[in-house]
Amino acid sequence: MGILSGNPKEEPLHYGEVFDIWASDLAGNAMIAGYQVLVNHAGDEDLQKLLVEAIELGQQQKKQIEELLKENGIGLPPASPEPPEACLEDIPVGARIQDPAIAATLSADCAAGLVICSQIMGKSIREDVAMLYGQFHIQKAALAAKVLRLNKEKGWLIPPPLHLNKHGDC
Repeated sequence: MGILSGNPKEEPLHYGEVFDIWASDLAGNAMIAGYQVLVNHAGDEDLQKLLVEAIELGQQQKKQIEELLKENGIGLPPASPEPPEACLEDIPVGARIQDPAIAATLSADCAAGLVICSQIMGKSIREDVAMLYGQFHIQKAALAAKVLRLNKEKGWLIPPPLHLNKHGDC
């Protein structure tokens, strides 16, 4: 039997795993709070639903991450207080975050989350950590696909220059 080949939960986390898990919880806390604010600004019902889904997914992942941190005797990062609900009509037009900008933020966050999950999976030597972030990766990819679809349906997607000349014809 090789080194660290027993029950993963009995193996120590290495410093990189500790930092990445802790940092992902801290970032998740900020995203949950941020999305709660963005729900107040979103006018589109479909966008609101995706934000709520992102919040619920973040809360579910936060619970799993914090359980892992506690099991390993690692202190939890601070969490932002839940922001108050606001009525969209009470937000002045100039201060309101527009739906396309909210959707773009959600898209960028999904993309960044996929990269982070992949990095954590690649650095992990504990199978349970790699599997947990693999699960998160799949969940984030599914959310990202929904956000992409919404951006296309609403006309909010700003594509890069499209390569239409595939055969080199003039």
